[in-house]
Amino acid sequence: MAEELRPINTIISNAVQAPTKGTTAIVLVTVVCVTMISTLLAGLVTVGLPTMAEELDIPPSLLLWPISIYALACGCTLLLLGSVADVVGSRPMYLTGCVLQSAFTLACGLAQTSTQLIVFRALAGVAISFCLPSAVSIITGTFPEGKSRNIAFAAMGGGQPIGFSVGLTLGGVFSNTIGWRWGFHIAAIINSVVFVVGIFGLPKVNAVQTNIWKRLRTEIDWVGITIGSASLAMLSYAFALISDSGSSIKQPATLSTLVISIALIPAFIYWVDRQERLGRPAVIPNSLWRNRIFTTVCIGVFMTWGIFNAIESFLTLFFQDVQEISAIQTSIRFLPAPLAGTIANIVMGLLAHKVRADRAVVVGVAMTAIGALLMCIIKPEWTYWACAFPAMALNPVGADALFTVSNLIITSVFPKKTQALAGGVFNTIAQIGKSVGLASSGLIAASVTENSKWSDKQSPQALMEGYRAAFWYCFAGSVATVFLFAWGLRGIGRVGTKRE
Repeated sequence: MAEELRPINTIISNAVQAPTKGTTAIVLVTVVCVTMISTLLAGLVTVGLPTMAEELDIPPSLLLWPISIYALACGCTLLLLGSVADVVGSRPMYLTGCVLQSAFTLACGLAQTSTQLIVFRALAGVAISFCLPSAVSIITGTFPEGKSRNIAFAAMGGGQPIGFSVGLTLGGVFSNTIGWRWGFHIAAIINSVVFVVGIFGLPKVNAVQTNIWKRLRTEIDWVGITIGSASLAMLSYAFALISDSGSSIKQPATLSTLVISIALIPAFIYWVDRQERLGRPAVIPNSLWRNRIFTTVCIGVFMTWGIFNAIESFLTLFFQDVQEISAIQTSIRFLPAPLAGTIANIVMGLLAHKVRADRAVVVGVAMTAIGALLMCIIKPEWTYWACAFPAMALNPVGADALFTVSNLIITSVFPKKTQALAGGVFNTIAQIGKSVGLASSGLIAASVTENSKWSDKQSPQALMEGYRAAFWYCFAGSVATVFLFAWGLRGIGRVGTKRE
């Protein structure tokens, strides 16, 4: 037991000094905004997509790509840009990402064709990959271990539900009033303000050293990153195609992409094992997976974010396709989710160093499971308050409770000089989990609907059979995750405590 816990409890050298109140405020604002703007755009596109599709004439085969391409581009560049940030410095990478995100977000609002919108959304996904790993490194480099670091991670996680709530609201309101483009314009303005605040106030937590080009050549596992990113990119692409249409899994292009992505996994494992044996940089050393707690957290993040994203997506479909309500009414019904997610993040930030981590995440994921169960038994004619409201409030609790704990554990395992890479690992796992969760649940829903007794497969009754099956799938996954955490995190105790 002691050996398994050793990397989690290892003292990080060069203890971080407590920042001033001004630096604390600036760092918290910037890390909250980086996740808030990302999810704001996700909420905006989710609700405003039908209006965008009509105005830009997006074909049915590409209808979901403005949503999925963002996560795909982000997921397959996080490891690369996290590694680069550890060499060139988190501050310049974060500020670069802010500039790029502002430019490409504005470009999305100015897009005149479906191709332009999809391309700019992909580039915005790459831009956010500059920011997310860097934000994690800025937190660990600015705040000492203990309550202040816990609160900083909780604040970063809290930006997600807040942003998604604002995005849903703006998407619903703007689509029916001044136009969806204003949502992108406002996001670009907010991002530009964050850049100005950051350029004057962000601390230099890992200042650029000399011989930067030599360090880029020698301190980054370029081959490992290339193999891993290629595998993730093809895997995400295949699952994005499957999410669009379940029948696409039978197409040769999808099958070949999926097979190649899976075949690259053993090559990646072999390469990083070789790098570690030779004492060379390895993007994710195989030895980390022998740590039970680290492995459990990574698997749990993958499953929890996949379930959370799937439930969220099918709740949207349930409201609009089964209950047949408008986009703005759907966005109003989503408001309990960001509120509950924000509360969960605040509570974990304040209590992470006081309560056992295994109990905290088990309770959080169990609440998500209850929310999924409520949607399993719901009937379309029931009122919103009967099942949909508590399900909406409970769904984000597991992911948001896990956010702080998982970031604290993953960053503690990686050396101080690779904290941005640690942030890239967490976000990569979460992004891939979202893709797999949505694709697998979508396949189940489509298959059940196709084999339902209803002749009209697009009728609310036929669709509801498929959605209900997807909710049962998410419930089973949540229960399995509860048992995973109960077993894999046993003995972990409290995390985020200050160590002498």
